[in-house]
Amino acid sequence: MDWTPHAARLAEQVTRPRSRWRDPVARTPRHLLVPRWWAPGPDGRHVVDGPADPRAWASSAYGDRTLVTRIGGLHADDASAEDRPRGNPTSSATLPSLVLRMFGHADLHDGVDVMDVGVGSGYGAALLTARLGDRRVTSVDVDPYLVKIATERLDGIGLRPAVVTVDATGPLPGEYDRIVATVSVPRIPASWLESLRPGGRLVTTVANMTIIIVADKTADGGAVGSVQWDRAGFMVVRHGADYPSRPEVFERIRDRDGDDVSVGRYPVVQVIEAWELQSMLEVVVPGVSHWYEEGEDGRRTAWMAHADGSWVRATALHDQPPTVHQGGPRRLWDILDGIRHRWLVEGSLPLYGAKAVITPDGAINLQRGGWKAVIG
Repeated sequence: MDWTPHAARLAEQVTRPRSRWRDPVARTPRHLLVPRWWAPGPDGRHVVDGPADPRAWASSAYGDRTLVTRIGGLHADDASAEDRPRGNPTSSATLPSLVLRMFGHADLHDGVDVMDVGVGSGYGAALLTARLGDRRVTSVDVDPYLVKIATERLDGIGLRPAVVTVDATGPLPGEYDRIVATVSVPRIPASWLESLRPGGRLVTTVANMTIIIVADKTADGGAVGSVQWDRAGFMVVRHGADYPSRPEVFERIRDRDGDDVSVGRYPVVQVIEAWELQSMLEVVVPGVSHWYEEGEDGRRTAWMAHADGSWVRATALHDQPPTVHQGGPRRLWDILDGIRHRWLVEGSLPLYGAKAVITPDGAINLQRGGWKAVIG
């Protein structure tokens, strides 16, 4: 495959004409880092083998799109054509434009040492290394196979950053001027702040939210920055081979009558696709799990559950007011509707643009105007 015209077109698509990232994108053979991936189909995800169809390989690898490489514990490298894995994606090659946006927030320049959290396919590490040099880049992942294969494939294209198997929420293998995460974290790991040099910068997203936090290290060992007027959704950092399975609570509450039954004020919404709404709900009630279904007749049903025993099921046709069943100590749908009402009244929610003050132990204190909240 003559991949260079494809990479050049991708570089033109995702970088500005004078960007210092244009050349790294144009000379990185992304297809060699993602030879196989999972694609959606009518009967579930199926594996795509790039070398078997070079035209499709080039189109996918050099499109500005995310390619899922691992579902549950099954990597596409090890899959057969008959495999139809269930579960959540656990690794991917993130769409290049988003990778570059995260790097842009990090204010990278010659001479900085960068920690890349979440090696995945190795594409982000490849761009960093092409831009900054081998000695300046360290990439980590909790998955030994991802570390092994990324190291081999990066070496195969002449790039040799340090790639290490590490649970990124624990100690990091060095000190850095920048930490950029393409996985999300429930709170800022204290180890990141310990490994960040004075004046260094971290860029990350928060688990179950789509906010990007950019913060610079302060003299007290914490960091100060803000929630960007930008958004991104990354997989949550994991500590093993897979994420926990869908909570059994959704089976238990699927058709249960609630302690409280009412008619909701607003239509049923798929919360995890309403990014700003989901993010604000996660701030107000951390740890809510979601499930959503929509029938052929347009009937929408949303379930929410929390570890404290609170749960809700809301169902309605199209945009009609829903019937809402709620149980447990908190009324989750009422809280959600309260957020939606504030959104309608004020025209926005206070999360994006908020100041972020991160304590040395990783708690994130947010403030915008008179609104305050703490994550972690």
